[in-house]
Amino acid sequence: MKFENTGLDKLKADLNRLDDVMLDYGLVREGQWDYERVTYDRKFELKEGVFYLRVRGYAVEGDVDTNKAVIQLLTPLLGKHYYPHGVEYGEGENFPTSLVNQCKKILDDVKNEVEKFAL
Repeated sequence: MKFENTGLDKLKADLNRLDDVMLDYGLVREGQWDYERVTYDRKFELKEGVFYLRVRGYAVEGDVDTNKAVIQLLTPLLGKHYYPHGVEYGEGENFPTSLVNQCKKILDDVKNEVEKFAL
């Protein structure tokens, strides 16, 4: 599921400040990066299954591995994890309404924080 019209996909921000804000909202980068891309995930374990809120981005300046980069954020995603295949984001997935609402709130809060220092 794509979260369209969040406004996050219009923001560019310093990687280190972005890492701090994302972590404040439970979105963790950990090993989810390469030289040009980052992925922040938040895991939700519900009775309906395991879900991931994912915010991705790519470096428009610098390199992620040096922690000196400007990141262009992309449209956030919500996916359901299927063992052992991975996370599915398809339109055919059913996402609990309460989870979708919680994710929208998190994304709104993240956007409000990142806008304060976005480039």
